[in-house]
Amino acid sequence: MTQPSTPASKAGFDPNTVEVMEGRQREQLEGWIPELASDAEIRDALEKAFDYRGDVTLTLKDGRVVHGYVFDRRPGATLQDSAVRIIPAEERTRVAVSYADIAALAFTGRDNAAGRTFEAWIRKYWEKKAAGEKNIQIEPEKLE
Repeated sequence: MTQPSTPASKAGFDPNTVEVMEGRQREQLEGWIPELASDAEIRDALEKAFDYRGDVTLTLKDGRVVHGYVFDRRPGATLQDSAVRIIPAEERTRVAVSYADIAALAFTGRDNAAGRTFEAWIRKYWEKKAAGEKNIQIEPEKLE
């Protein structure tokens, strides 16, 4: 019995022989202080802050500073209608901040996802296998 052909196998690509597919590249955001000159730059920076797996520091136009983890954002039609939600590092509350109230943003915390991609995990596996290790088990790294 023959297996049905798929578009991938017709093109000469056999997914059963591929061990690692290339992933998307993550930007190095740790330490970055974006310019927030336009509405588009504010929206783009806060979208990146949402994807970032570390703490950020928001400086508000009234002088207050909020340092913590961005866990949600709610984009609206205008900056006044848009909000970012953050868990401050010093407390376990949730704070909503309007995009219009943000004067500055800095990616100040360590990116906890840096170097922890599936590709990095597979690379460690193959390094151990090439070194002749048996019963290889790769455990996830401990988060600090």
